[in-house]
Amino acid sequence: MFDTERTYGNQFRWIIGGIIIAIVILLVDGSFINSSAYLIYGVTTFLLAAVLIIGVEVNGATSWFRFGPVSLQPSEFAKLGLSLALAKYLSSLNIRIQDFNTKVFAALLIAVPSGFILLQPDTGTVLVFVSFIFVLYREGLSGDILLLGLLTGVLAVTSLLVKDMSVSIADVAIFGNIMLSGILILLASFIYILIKGFTRKRYRKRAFTYLAIALVVSIVFVSSVDYIFSKLSPHQQDRIEVLLGKKYDPQGLGYNVKQSKTAIGSGGFTGKGYLKGTLTKHKYVPMQSTDFIFCTIGEEFGFIGSFLLIGLFLTLMIRIIFVAERQRSKLTRIFGYCVACIFFFHFTINIGMTIGLAPVIGIPLPFFSYGGSSLWAFTALLFIFIKLDSERMDILR
Repeated sequence: MFDTERTYGNQFRWIIGGIIIAIVILLVDGSFINSSAYLIYGVTTFLLAAVLIIGVEVNGATSWFRFGPVSLQPSEFAKLGLSLALAKYLSSLNIRIQDFNTKVFAALLIAVPSGFILLQPDTGTVLVFVSFIFVLYREGLSGDILLLGLLTGVLAVTSLLVKDMSVSIADVAIFGNIMLSGILILLASFIYILIKGFTRKRYRKRAFTYLAIALVVSIVFVSSVDYIFSKLSPHQQDRIEVLLGKKYDPQGLGYNVKQSKTAIGSGGFTGKGYLKGTLTKHKYVPMQSTDFIFCTIGEEFGFIGSFLLIGLFLTLMIRIIFVAERQRSKLTRIFGYCVACIFFFHFTINIGMTIGLAPVIGIPLPFFSYGGSSLWAFTALLFIFIKLDSERMDILR
């Protein structure tokens, strides 16, 4: 445990650091955290810009600062900075999410660090930032926007599925990309608007206008998805195509997921026992201490252990939301929802990766995956919320 030449020795060192961070946060006054929100956001955003210049490349992404044997990933701490800044802004006086200016500024708060992270590139962390749309929805963002965003994602996936398909007559290709499926999916995103148009007399004449706009936007959107996909690195393109079933390469591109699912399945109902997993103990699963840590749980503790772990995470997230809802401080409530959303996306995507339901994009499992940056960031997020909640009764005074 004290051997820093091994991963568990390093992780023990990170755990000690995390305990120190938790204690310091609990000793700091909550008003100091409140007043420092924008400062923390500014510092973490500056670090995202600096890492592009002086950072080191790991696994194809320039995302790390290296100080001798210690490496730090600023994008993990950017989640903390953004959560505090978003909570600070949305809790300010005379700020309503329904106002256009508020939507624009909130979007800019999210877009600035997301842009720097995309330049690294670290697509996985940017996807976590997408979770903040649920925070905005809780604060009053229109459900139409949330629905449109969801269906737009469905359209993007559909357009990738039909990418490069062609229709041929007598072996002569007469069309390049088939956009019909994409068009139909985007039209579905406007069903809600169309229904609203027909049920409200003054909007009834505009329903067909929406339909025409849907046709135009769908063609443009499908073309843009194809363009953005072509700009991804070949490695990222391959991972997406394997997930969508367009490529099958169990010994190459799909090897990690194949080994992970095999390890989880081999655990059976009760598992093989602590440190007795054959596939994980003998390193047959790549990245099993980071991205694929869940397969170790599945093999050693089986269905029972996996079910218990998922239950604990769900309990934690539900508890965070419950505590957030009882707050008198709007800032604390919003920050609590930010923490819950970050945990939810990490939990969902990481486990989804290990069982082949999500692309392998390097999302750690909170408090389980190896790595100091993520451990410290998750610790800071959780204990800042605990500290702010401990002072909730001071709001009246």
